[in-house]
Amino acid sequence: MPAVSVMTSAFVSAAELMARVQGVPDHPFTVIEHPIASADEAGLEARAQTAVEQAVRVLVAH
Repeated sequence: MPAVSVMTSAFVSAAELMARVQGVPDHPFTVIEHPIASADEAGLEARAQTAVEQAVRVLVAH
């Protein structure tokens, strides 16, 4: 079953490392702008749209 993870730009290195450690070095993930906690509604909407667009591309490719 295809899957994709979503994380903020601050955690890309950690996500890549965890994917390798877990034995799935090519696990796809989308990257959205960091931080989330201080984003306003428009900022959250933009991040969500980015995540959806990236996730669709990844899932359709698999």
